[in-house]
Amino acid sequence: MEKPPLPNDEDGSVLTESRSDTALVAADEEGSAGADGPEDDRPAWDSKLQYVLAQVGFSVGLGNVWRFPYLCHQNGGGAFMLLYVMLLLIIGVPLFFMELAAGQSIRQGSIGVWKHISPRLAGIGYSSCMVCFFVALYYNVIIAWSLFYMGNSFQYPLPWEQCPVDMISNQTVKECASSSPTSYFWFRKALDISDSIDQSGEFNPIMTGCLLAAWALVCLAMIKGIKSSAKVMYFSSVFPYAVLICFLIRGVMLDGAVEGIKYMFYPKLEIWGEVQVWRQAATQVFFALGLGYGSVIAYSSYNPVHNNCHRDAIMVSGINFMTSVLASLVVFVVLGFRAKNIALGYPESVTLQDYREWYSHYGSLLGSNITDCDLEREMSKGVEGTGLAFIAFTEAMALFPASPFWSTLFFLMLLNLGLSTMFGTMQGILTPLMDNFRVLGRHKTMLTVCSCILGFFIGLLFTQRSGNYFVTMFDDYSATLPLIIVVVFETFSVAWIYGADRFLDDVEVMLHWRPPVIYRYLWKYVCLLGMVGLLAASLLRMVFKRPTYTAWNHTTEAPSVVIHTHR
Repeated sequence: MEKPPLPNDEDGSVLTESRSDTALVAADEEGSAGADGPEDDRPAWDSKLQYVLAQVGFSVGLGNVWRFPYLCHQNGGGAFMLLYVMLLLIIGVPLFFMELAAGQSIRQGSIGVWKHISPRLAGIGYSSCMVCFFVALYYNVIIAWSLFYMGNSFQYPLPWEQCPVDMISNQTVKECASSSPTSYFWFRKALDISDSIDQSGEFNPIMTGCLLAAWALVCLAMIKGIKSSAKVMYFSSVFPYAVLICFLIRGVMLDGAVEGIKYMFYPKLEIWGEVQVWRQAATQVFFALGLGYGSVIAYSSYNPVHNNCHRDAIMVSGINFMTSVLASLVVFVVLGFRAKNIALGYPESVTLQDYREWYSHYGSLLGSNITDCDLEREMSKGVEGTGLAFIAFTEAMALFPASPFWSTLFFLMLLNLGLSTMFGTMQGILTPLMDNFRVLGRHKTMLTVCSCILGFFIGLLFTQRSGNYFVTMFDDYSATLPLIIVVVFETFSVAWIYGADRFLDDVEVMLHWRPPVIYRYLWKYVCLLGMVGLLAASLLRMVFKRPTYTAWNHTTEAPSVVIHTHR
């Protein structure tokens, strides 16, 4: 049985007098109807496991591995985790549940969902699509980097383990000797980076090939929609957990692992008084769950209409958080080993306490080449983003026995984490377009192929010698602010325009039980005010902190990473 379309008043807005005629639920057991009519032939997940793996694969991404551990370490360790859990419960889970319920009930992508609520809100869906496209452009470049490093892991010794020798002078390359083998390999061999964003330079042919391979993988996995991508999810979503567990077991046996965990979780509750910490925790919750992209809505739209999306919201959010904790443990046991190895040279030959006691007695008699062992300082070097994955972690893995094996595992894990997130991001683009434009819906394969081809050609911007600088700029400014604005409008639309009570009524019809009334107050006040506060904090940060990017300067006598201000 089809439900009648939403009645509109003369100016196009949704009427609110009769709840029975304006329910969001667009389907019953016999069929479904969306914004454009019947959807009986809409694709569906083969099993609940496929759907859960898809949502977990999208929400659990590279940020769980290289962003969350950094934030914990910099912002009070265990205290930051407590703050993160609190914000996850009062803001993250309610908003995640709201998107799941909206997509599942209306069975449309982001454009169709908000147009179904009110034609005036269709811009929210189009904005989500645009942000997804911008994110996909640079996110696939990170997958290309992972492919490059994974390919270079099949050799012993690893190419970033030692500085190369100049064939002409038969001496160590000066640029590498003045920095480190891992930094040199990343900036010079992998990126062949220019000195600034103004010097675009020629295309990096190897990275261009890796980017083509990355887009080809995405295209092949998604060419038949969720039917093909869901099968890939069985591996891409589960494999990273196997690798993380292997690294954790190996890591806890390394000397320095205990120190790493100690620095990771030691609580500093005084950090709660800093506004910056609250902003970073809220932003991490926001991005960890993938809110605003439209991908959560797209995935849930392929669910049976009576699926328990409330339980899904709690389960996926919990898995996401536990993955972040697991990744943090792995990162800091490995970084603890690396830091102790750098600080002491031979970590197993002397304990940290003995060394510091010895240095306190004899340090003043020694030259400047012998310094105190500060593990926290060493662990803070390069523990965020690409600095963690492609410099700090590669340096640590080079010290492992059987280092090529562990390096291959690590970058295969990054590849799968990136791909599972890319599938969700692309679904956030393709599903709304196919649902909203019938001609595109009839040519799904062509739309997928053309989108990937377009993404590759625009992505060539990031394979120039200055491409890494553009990746940084896109990561910092193309997604954060637009996504926060999208979620503010989403929350306001559901809580105030459509009505939180009406939305709960529709969810009750869909689930056959009514969610707790606390969601009404969370959506109307806590979530909305929290997102507006995050928007204000982000705007103020953009006003007072000028845009910067990290540049590799090889012209100085000692190459180092410096900060340029982009004007």
